[in-house]
Formats: sequence, C-alpha cells, structure tokens
Amino acid sequence: MQSEDIPMSFAGRNVTAEDLKLIREVVDSCAGVSRTELAKTVCELLGWRRPNGSLRALECRKYLEQLEWSGYLQLPQRRRRRPFGSSTRIPQTSKGEPGQPLVGSVEDLGAVVLEEARDTESRRQFRELVGRYPYQGYSVAYGAQLCYLVHVSQPEHRVVGCVRFSSPAWRLASRDGWIGWDERTRSRNLQRVINNSRFLLLPWVQVRNLASRVLSCAARQMAIDWPIRYAVEPVLLETLVDGERFSGTCYRAANWIEVGETSGRGRMDRAHARHGASVKKVFLYPLVRNAATCLRAG
Repeated sequence: MQSEDIPMSFAGRNVTAEDLKLIREVVDSCAGVSRTELAKTVCELLGWRRPNGSLRALECRKYLEQLEWSGYLQLPQRRRRRPFGSSTRIPQTSKGEPGQPLVGSVEDLGAVVLEEARDTESRRQFRELVGRYPYQGYSVAYGAQLCYLVHVSQPEHRVVGCVRFSSPAWRLASRDGWIGWDERTRSRNLQRVINNSRFLLLPWVQVRNLASRVLSCAARQMAIDWPIRYAVEPVLLETLVDGERFSGTCYRAANWIEVGETSGRGRMDRAHARHGASVKKVFLYPLVRNAATCLRAG
C-alpha cells in the first residue's frame, strides 16, 4: 500500500492521520456490524454531518470502500449478494401501467407541477416508473437526493414523468474545467453542485416542449427545495446524457450548456479499466449569475 493511494479528504474536509487511525479501530472492533452501521458510527465519532445535522452515512460508506480499495482496511462482506451491475427489482402495479396517449403542445396541459415524492405511496410510484421505463432502470442515488413526480392538470390531473436530483459527480473534467477551480476549492464547494441523475417523460406522453418546460420548472424548484432539505444553496446543476441514445435537445432548449464529454469511467473504476466504455455528454445549468466565480470563491 502506498500512502499516496489513501484518500485524505472527505466531502471537502481534510482527513487526518488520527481520523484514519480511529476509522480503522472502529472497523476492526465492530465485527458483525454492517457497512452502513460502520459508516454511521464513523460519522458520529468524527462529526461528519450535513449542514442540517443529518449524518453523511452514504458518502461515508463510499469513503470506507475507497479506504478498502487502497488497502488501508478490510470491511465486512456486503450482505446483499446480487451480481455486480444488476438492476433493482421493483414490484409492478396498476399505477405503472401505460396510460392513455397524451399528445399536443405544452400549452394544452395547464400547470406543470413537480411534487416531491415524500410519502410511501409516491416513493413507490416513482421507483416503479423509473424502474420500468428508462433504459437505465432504477438505482439508488449516491448521497443526497430529491425525487419528484411530474404532474399536469389538463385535460385531467395525471403523472407524466419523474425527475431526480442527487449529489454531484466527484470529478468531471469538462465541468471542472468550465468552473476553473483548483483541487482544494473543488473539494470545499462541490456540494453546491447538484446532479440531475434521472429525467423521465413517460413513453405515452408525446407533448411538444414539455421536456424543456419540466427542466425549467425543476431548476426553479431546486433553488428553493435543496437549501430547505440540506441547508446548502446550490449554484450549478449538472447532468450526463448518453450521446448514443439521445441528442440532449431538451436540455439545450432549457438553456443548459454542453461543456464536453466524460471519459466513460464510473465511480468505482479506479483502475481505468472501463475508460471510454460509456462516454456521455456533460451539460450544466447555472442557477445564479457568475456561477463559476461563486464556485471558485474561497
């Protein structure tokens, strides 16, 4: 194990040698405890919390796995035994069945409203729709997240799509180049960027300009809802578009900026084994004027 392989920052904070020693002691002394419980324990001991006081448990679990990859510690076996890359199975109900075709233009639909999926029923509907219809299927978002069902009021009240925002990609060369921040500032201000990790209009909804209208509504919603939930004011949205499947027209129509492409690596590809395997277009949407300047600020 090389010392330079050990990640020494977590969510914009420096991790000290004493922090690492404590983390390894927790892992070594808590035999039989799940990875999630280990992450919660570490967060409690080190005070790794969001501005709203909640534990950064999801991010901490990923950090513990990075420490394991570096050879610094050995985590317990994962309790789930699903094959790597398999999709989450979602129960199918009548709420996810195809509806009556909806055509026309966005002006015919009345109000377009994003309602957060907060209660059990709406969360299940969100999971089912996202699990059944997009090619990616349903997966658990990394870190913080807000999920929405998209409703229209005309010709009747109905759900026409889903939108999810979650924690940003740790590194995106084209995004980071557009912002122009250094490594230290990126680590400190990264959580002011939000990732549009899912966007679905249901296949039987063929309405002109609806996609760009939803994206515009979502941008306004994030500026309000994200600070309430996470006590962090976002200044930039990001998303990744599979260029082999989609052109990104709706993002351009909603004034998102295409800034480049990804390398094709995933979060877990530390060995660069999948470089170029799934290249995606990178789009950004500033929520404030001079967003790049704000993100470079100390």
